[in-house]
Amino acid sequence: MTLSVAQIDRETDQLVGEWLTLTEVARRLNLSAGRAKQLLKDRKLIGVRRGGGEPQVPAAFLAGGDVVKGLPGTLTVLLDAGYDDVESLRWLFTPDDTLPGSPVDAIVAGRHTEVKRRAQALGF
Repeated sequence: MTLSVAQIDRETDQLVGEWLTLTEVARRLNLSAGRAKQLLKDRKLIGVRRGGGEPQVPAAFLAGGDVVKGLPGTLTVLLDAGYDDVESLRWLFTPDDTLPGSPVDAIVAGRHTEVKRRAQALGF
């Protein structure tokens, strides 16, 4: 499987806020660049191109030297619901008053089961 990385639109870019290069992701996770790239291929993380250069990953996806618990499963559910990488990022970072905050905020706070349940409902 080859690594395909989407180009992000300005609106979604601004929703996400802080980004990390794949090199920085590898450093923070104490991985080789190849292993960090594998996380994208395996859909444990989403990376996009922002104005060229290497793929970048939302900083919110990492915490304490690891991928945030519950994120990979949520990304799989969003893919199964037909969302591409940019649509997934937009959904994850769009504020939702019923959570409160955004879905990614809820995942970081440990409420990933609720977020996955909502993501599953998107496919129907």
